Amino acid sequence: MGLRINTNVAAINAHRHLLETNFRLSRNMERLSSGYRINHASDDAAGLSIANRLRTNVRSLTVASRNVNEAKSMVNVAEGAANQVEGILERLKELATQAASDNASTDRDKINSESSTLLDEIDRIVNDTEYQGTILLKGNFGNGLSSVSVSGSGLVSSDFSVGGAAAGTYTFNVSGTSLAITGNNITQTVTVTSEGAQTIHFDKLGITINADSDFSAAGLDNDTITVTAGACGGVFQVGSGNDNSADTIGVTLGNLSTTALGVNGISLSDRSSASSALSTIDSAINTVNNRLGNMGAAINRLDYAYSNLQVTIENFQSSESVIRDVDMASEMVSFTKNQILEQAGTAMLAQANMSSQGVLTLMR
Repeated sequence: MGLRINTNVAAINAHRHLLETNFRLSRNMERLSSGYRINHASDDAAGLSIANRLRTNVRSLTVASRNVNEAKSMVNVAEGAANQVEGILERLKELATQAASDNASTDRDKINSESSTLLDEIDRIVNDTEYQGTILLKGNFGNGLSSVSVSGSGLVSSDFSVGGAAAGTYTFNVSGTSLAITGNNITQTVTVTSEGAQTIHFDKLGITINADSDFSAAGLDNDTITVTAGACGGVFQVGSGNDNSADTIGVTLGNLSTTALGVNGISLSDRSSASSALSTIDSAINTVNNRLGNMGAAINRLDYAYSNLQVTIENFQSSESVIRDVDMASEMVSFTKNQILEQAGTAMLAQANMSSQGVLTLMR
């Protein structure tokens, strides 16, 4: 190999390797200081896209988990008020029992006065129970059953409960002991007893049937029920998508006013009226207890939804971490290696620069 001064190939080669080492060392320091394997799209374009999508889902689901907690708080407020209404009805039952006996004939005016006051208190509680400005117990929170088209099944409107159903029309199909219901592009099939009293839950759709002894499953085939959206909502976003069945939970709290419960017209002023009031109050207590049961079921469902969201968020974050986060131990090994290579490259570049000085000995 000839001796050249103008083009020091060895120095150029050493310089190129030194620049590459310096670039890798800079990237090592960036990753170690940030904790991320991907700091720029050029680091891993496909990985960045996937990681960003996972991060978006995590942020959305985090908000959904807050929605669930707020929904639980809202239902808890309604449940507390409903418990008070139920307690008042129990007191009304005591008063009606007392007024229905002739030994209380001289005190019926006082008993009737207390009952009237308690009825006013029920309506006050219903009108005053609200959450963030939304009245909860007047019947317009949550979706409601607007029409029922059934014949030959032995069912009436009051046999259906739509505590979590989305608005729309639902159609029944019967095949032997299999009862299916379809609505909003969702179909759920359950096994039922062909006839007789039973409770049928369509949990995916939020519909419950409380059938009595006159019920006949075959009579429901091709019949429909229609659910309309409540004026004040009742649907909670518990997912990150737009699938009503998977990403929302509907809660209906019902109407607990004295008019809706049927107790607004009761009188305890005489024995006959008090005796009639006993049955009316019993029916009202059953209604409130059913509403309390729906609220409890809704809270349980929200609890499960919250737990599922936390697991999903954890798994999404774990998946994002695998893609985006740096392995600190591995990166430190690479950093140390590149540090040594940088020092060696610098030394070799100096040696390459010195090697051309050997030409000077030829000029002496």
